[in-house]
Amino acid sequence: MRARPAWAGRNYLLLTGATVIANLGSSGALIATAFAVLAAGGSATDVGLVAAARTVPLVLFLLIGGAVADRLPRHRVMVAANVLSCVSQGLFALLVLAGEPRLWQLAVLAALGGTGQAFFAPASEGMVLASVSGEQAGRAFAVFRMGMNGANIGGTALGGALVAAVGPGWVLAVDSAAFAVAAVLRAFLDVSGVAVRAPGGGVLHDLRDGWREVVSRPWLWAVVVQFSLVNAVVAAAEAVYGPLVAEQHLGGPGPWGLALAAFGAGTVGGALVMTRVRPHRLLLTGALCVFPLALPSAALAVPLPAGGLAAVMFGTGIAVEVFAVTWMTALHQEIPEEKFSRVSSYDWLGSLAMVPLATALAGPVQDLIGRTAALWGCSAVIALLTAAVLCVPGVRRLTRRTQPEPAAGRVLSPAAGATPPHAAQAG
Repeated sequence: MRARPAWAGRNYLLLTGATVIANLGSSGALIATAFAVLAAGGSATDVGLVAAARTVPLVLFLLIGGAVADRLPRHRVMVAANVLSCVSQGLFALLVLAGEPRLWQLAVLAALGGTGQAFFAPASEGMVLASVSGEQAGRAFAVFRMGMNGANIGGTALGGALVAAVGPGWVLAVDSAAFAVAAVLRAFLDVSGVAVRAPGGGVLHDLRDGWREVVSRPWLWAVVVQFSLVNAVVAAAEAVYGPLVAEQHLGGPGPWGLALAAFGAGTVGGALVMTRVRPHRLLLTGALCVFPLALPSAALAVPLPAGGLAAVMFGTGIAVEVFAVTWMTALHQEIPEEKFSRVSSYDWLGSLAMVPLATALAGPVQDLIGRTAALWGCSAVIALLTAAVLCVPGVRRLTRRTQPEPAAGRVLSPAAGATPPHAAQAG
């Protein structure tokens, strides 16, 4: 039996295991939520509103979550957030299984889950990047994402099949149980070797400090602005238009789950590539790999048959994963550890800020211009924004350090780990 790598310590394994379990449940729950709303008699607009209800509190509380994660023990913040997500998904499942849930009830519980994610995401990023040394960060992060995205493959495929076989309520119940197990695993993280962070000047001071870190780096805020719109149109396509196209043209939730699983398979392939490839120009490589994100919306607009859509999603997954690893490697290299959660909260905020509006408007826009035109518009937005980001000198010029060293102030320890929506885990 091959020994595990020296950098894969106890905390890294706990963090990876918890993420795999959480993503197994959550990737299936994404499908279940949309079809639960449709099964309750909801429309495309209702699906979008429930999706927006989860994202609004996520946007509102992200900055506070980042500041809290830089002041309190990050593993405790993660466990508390997982418990909140467990409760919200459990109640969501009970309502669906009981029959005829009301739209406002589903929206409230979705909002509760979004609140948990707002505190979980910045804390988890600070943890996963502190669990390995600077030299091994890129490889460790790629392996971490291989496990995470492998869980997405199983979760989406199984979730789509289970929704068709037994209904969305049971899939949501499995997601609740997965959050409970993840919380238990994260509670066993060893944080004895983590240096105590000195208290700052208050939450507002910390937020201002994080803002200065972001705006002082044009490459950082340019990509965050880019993904504020890219993630919005991707969310509209996948959360609203995708299930509707699947229902009307592809045969229901099963083929849509297969397409999402193919995307997950692509991300595993991309992560595998990134365990062996170390591009010198990190952000240039990553930015070029954002262009394929325009393809799934185009495939849905045609629409391609289920096999063609799955092939497009697979290729897109490879490209997106290359971006995800290069992006997080750049952040790990450039951002001080003690400010990382604050900076990542701005990253998450910018990346998610427009998602609630996009998902809420997806139905009305479809009614106004038609679903096909709306999907082609999503593709055009992604391509144009990515071309614009390539005009930023820092994006083209930021390079990997030949001998990576921790960013100023970074504390490396064996005790320590998610990524924004463009590179994200479910919790």
